[in-house]
Amino acid sequence: MPRPSLALALRTAQRRLDAGTPRGVRQPTPPPNVDAIAWAARQLHRALLDTTKRFRGESATALTDAIDLLEPELAAAYALELGAGAAATRARRTVATLLRRLPAIQRTLARDLQAAYDRDPAATGVLEIVLCYPGLRAVAIHRIAHALHRMGVPLIPRMLAESAHDSTGIDIHPGATIGPGFFIDHGTSVVIGETSVIGRNCTIYQGVTLGARRFDRHSDGTLRRGTKRHPTLRDGVTVYSNATILGGETVIGRGAIISAGVFVQESVAAGCTVRAPRTELVVARRKTGRVTARRRG
Repeated sequence: MPRPSLALALRTAQRRLDAGTPRGVRQPTPPPNVDAIAWAARQLHRALLDTTKRFRGESATALTDAIDLLEPELAAAYALELGAGAAATRARRTVATLLRRLPAIQRTLARDLQAAYDRDPAATGVLEIVLCYPGLRAVAIHRIAHALHRMGVPLIPRMLAESAHDSTGIDIHPGATIGPGFFIDHGTSVVIGETSVIGRNCTIYQGVTLGARRFDRHSDGTLRRGTKRHPTLRDGVTVYSNATILGGETVIGRGAIISAGVFVQESVAAGCTVRAPRTELVVARRKTGRVTARRRG
């Protein structure tokens, strides 16, 4: 069952949807509007992560605002492939399907929120995480974008992802599959590629890249699309800052730890820790010029 605040918001949004697009909402002329998509993402994030009874009315307003913005932009995206009438009908069906899926998305986000609190000793409470953590915002928008991506919606999932990228510095392709209990700490410059698969209860830190090792091509030289290019993280994996993991055949086993700054292009067994080679720290004293070398790592 959805939380009471979301249940109220869903009922309000469904009534608005049944009543038709309100006056003042733009006509669905392609291409979709970037600013409208960004504002819809913000309002969806707000409605889904409402954690207190005090904001119930605001959640309903945020969700209906998001639907009012999103429906014509969906129609504009569909209009690039369909006629105007068919595009409007398809957009309305998509919104109705998304509304039905929001309770499940919220339940997953509740686990993401708890993961952030459990794994970050700097977190003082849930409200701080909801309002201040860019990782949670990026993941919340990703889960909506991923749902639309799986529905086959053109353009809009990527635009939602880019709105999150623009505001958080975290780049998650809507095609990436991410399990519940996912936590991105800090988050700046995180990149998660289209065919990445991330299991339950994984944690990654700033600067991590889950990328492709190479791009396969057809015999005529054109790129082969739709292949598994990005790595898989099994449940409970932790990847520390600025680590890079590449390749569609690369699998990081359950509970493995990838240390900071490591470059990985091959699979790692469950429970293992991958570290970079030990480095030498060189300290030069300003006055004497004496150099001290110490092993570190």
